[in-house]
Amino acid sequence: MNATRRQLLLSLALLPTAALLPRELPAADPAARQTLETVPLVIHGEQGPQRLQVEVARTIPQRSRGLMARDQLAEQAGMLFLYDRAQPSHNGFWMYRTRIPLDIAFIDEAGRIAEIYRMVPCTTDRPGECPVTRPGAPYRAALEVNAGAFEAMGVAPGDCVSWPGDGGLCARAPAQ
Repeated sequence: MNATRRQLLLSLALLPTAALLPRELPAADPAARQTLETVPLVIHGEQGPQRLQVEVARTIPQRSRGLMARDQLAEQAGMLFLYDRAQPSHNGFWMYRTRIPLDIAFIDEAGRIAEIYRMVPCTTDRPGECPVTRPGAPYRAALEVNAGAFEAMGVAPGDCVSWPGDGGLCARAPAQ
């Protein structure tokens, strides 16, 4: 058997495995692959309703990625981390590979902000050295916005947060 025929037969034998190869190479930057649902969100507080457009992180990979590797977050924007069940107060958030300072609001089962904290970027390459921000109570969602945004909007613990699909918890809250 000559070399050309051997190569042809080998190629034909390997042809079924070609279907297993990826059709397109993934983007080099993982953030470029992340496309999240964006929804309107309203915070009902003393200064009236504050409206934001937020990306929603529902899955473990989406929540793990969060706002990592972003250089900016638009005003009136944020990221809403949703959970299927209440998270214990010892579960928290960190700023590993997050480049922008953020405020985080932990939202309880009733849709009310339980706690608000300021988080600063963690510049170490070792994730175990990044501080973890933990709320003082269980939470069912968390909302990250640019640092200082909650203060500028007059948002405080006790304010109610609503978004599509939340069950309308704020609709049962006292009128603002």
